[in-house]
Parts: sequence; structure tokens; C-alpha cells
Amino acid sequence: MAPSFLSFASLYSFYLRHCFTSSGLSQKSINVGDDTTIHYWAPTQLCQAKPNLVFIHGFGPVSLWQWRQQVQFFAPDFNLYVPDLIFFGDSTTKSSERSEIFQAESVAKLLETLGVEKYSLVGTSYGGFVSYHIARMFPERVEKVVVASSGVNMKKKNNEELVKKAKLEKIDDLMLPQKPSDLRALLGVAVSKRSLLMIPDFFLNDLINKLFAENRNRKMELLSGLTIGHDDAVNISPLQQDVLLVWGDKDQVFPLEMAKDLQGLIGKNVKLEIVKNTSHVPQIENAAEFNKIIKNFLSASP
Repeated sequence: MAPSFLSFASLYSFYLRHCFTSSGLSQKSINVGDDTTIHYWAPTQLCQAKPNLVFIHGFGPVSLWQWRQQVQFFAPDFNLYVPDLIFFGDSTTKSSERSEIFQAESVAKLLETLGVEKYSLVGTSYGGFVSYHIARMFPERVEKVVVASSGVNMKKKNNEELVKKAKLEKIDDLMLPQKPSDLRALLGVAVSKRSLLMIPDFFLNDLINKLFAENRNRKMELLSGLTIGHDDAVNISPLQQDVLLVWGDKDQVFPLEMAKDLQGLIGKNVKLEIVKNTSHVPQIENAAEFNKIIKNFLSASP
């Protein structure tokens, strides 16, 4: 393993922290029960006149790596809260619970503990599962919901098709890569730019060691603990809030057809926006378009 001063991942993490702090956020950790501690980013100085907006990251690196361009764009107009989900970064629990529902309950407890009474949610991929459950369980607190690249209607066959597409043996190898070929497979389905597949092994090993290795066994338990995707039945309770689905047209993790099906299942007031020429991470591949779509949705009257 390369020393930190030679590690791109370590150096880039310093840059990302600077971006968050220069956007008016500071990082803290707080207990949200006897067993659970959540690490999060929140406004250094709260502005009561601003609405509250929560970004919930997907499986993979911590929130710092997934929301940089959104934090810089939305911080002037919103009080931003960006938690790390349990077993990502410094968020942890002694509880045996591993479902995305437990993640949702923990994030809701965090916001309640911080005195955040009303808020809108933006969740991507696994974070979309979490956002869906927060909105479902706490409709009186959640104002609007953005579900980005997140197959809340996932079936068992979708997981099987994804693993086959990535040419791996099991979903753990894809979501929690241990070697360069695994990470290339993940990049192959997560981003639209084929040039990223040419990244050298030493660079990929650095990313794996710094971004994916920590708490790997616990994260495998999170994958096993999902309440969705175990069979081919879809059980979705419609949400009461206005919902925006944002999808990349080339998404290979949750293909666009899933978004169109989800639109008819998740609620009455559901809008689907498609970001062209992006795959599973449109918030990174075309942040300008992604941010504009979400801001228009959040600023529109109910």
C-alpha cells in the first residue's frame, strides 16, 4: 500500500474535504441511540430562512466522494445535511440490524436529534432505497423526494442479470471490489465513459484500499440484509410526497425500464427526468444537468 502522500485517493480526499468546508459545512459524529453513531456533514452556521436538504449516498465510497458537486451547488440556497450511512466511514452500530429500513430509521433519528423537523431528500442507488423508506415512514417530516438511479422496485432477477452483465460470480464482488478487475467491472456498469476502463492497476488498487476495503464484511451483511430483491415480487407502498426520479439513459445497474415501471408504482405525483449520455452516476457524469433538474423540482410549487 502506498503512503498517504503518494496516494491519489488520500490526496483527493483532502480536496473533497476542502470543498465541503468551503461550502459552509463541518463534519461531526453523534449518537442516535444506545448502539448507533452517525458521522455527518451539516451547516457550520444554520440559516433558518433556508429549506433543509438531505443527500444520501449509494453503496461504495463515503458521501464525501459522491456529492461534492451537489454540495457546492446547493449550499448557497439550502441547509445541507450529508450523512454517512452505517458502516461507511465513521458511522457504526452495535445493533444486529442490517436492512436499508434500519439505515432509514437511523438517518431520521439523526435529523430529529439535530432538530431538523422538515426536509427534502435526495438519495442515489442504495441511498435511494433509504430515502424511499424515510419518506414512507415519516411523511409528516419529508417534503419532497428525489430518487436517483435507484431500483426500489428491484427483483431477484435484476441482481442476477447485473452480475452476469459484469461477468462476475456474485454481487459482493461487484459492489465491494477486492481487485482491479472487480473495480473495472463496477466502472463498466456504473459510468458511460469507456476510457476509465484503461486506468492502471496500481491506481485501482489505491482506490480499493482507501475506498472499499474498510468494513467490507459488515457491508456484505448490508447487501444480504436488503429487504428488496430477494424474489421477483415487488412490494412498494406509494409515497404521499411529490417524487422526482432521475436516471441516466445508459444506466446498466438499474436500466431505464425500471425507472419507467417505478414511476407508476411509487406515488401519484411522480416525475421522471432522464439525463442523456450518463450511466448509474449522473450526479457525477453530468452534474450541471443533474443539479438543474433537482433545483427546478425543489423550487416548484406543490
